[in-house]
Amino acid sequence: MPDAHRIDLPQGTLDLLILQALALAPQHGWAIGERVQQISRAVLRIQQGSLSPALGRLQRRGWIKARERVSGNNRRAKLYELTKSERRRLEVARDARVKLTAAMAEVLGTAQEIRAC
Repeated sequence: MPDAHRIDLPQGTLDLLILQALALAPQHGWAIGERVQQISRAVLRIQQGSLSPALGRLQRRGWIKARERVSGNNRRAKLYELTKSERRRLEVARDARVKLTAAMAEVLGTAQEIRAC
């Protein structure tokens, strides 16, 4: 049964959320999901089944890099970070998404006003 509170992300949004989380600091996969959830006040939740393939895709594209490290409890973990070239591309993508979201909010707000009449 579908979750009525779940919002499917438009294509490209998951990648942008991951890149934004990594722009703040290098992180391991679990921490990326937690950061997005924290910043969005729990509105956005990235499932591990979506996160791992997205991280692999971003690595293959050369947008992020990963290095293995040993955590405090002696477990190996991958630490992901943005590549230098991706930082600039992220700024452009983020600005474009903000403009698109603002324009959509305007249109949807107008549509709601028309229906109320």
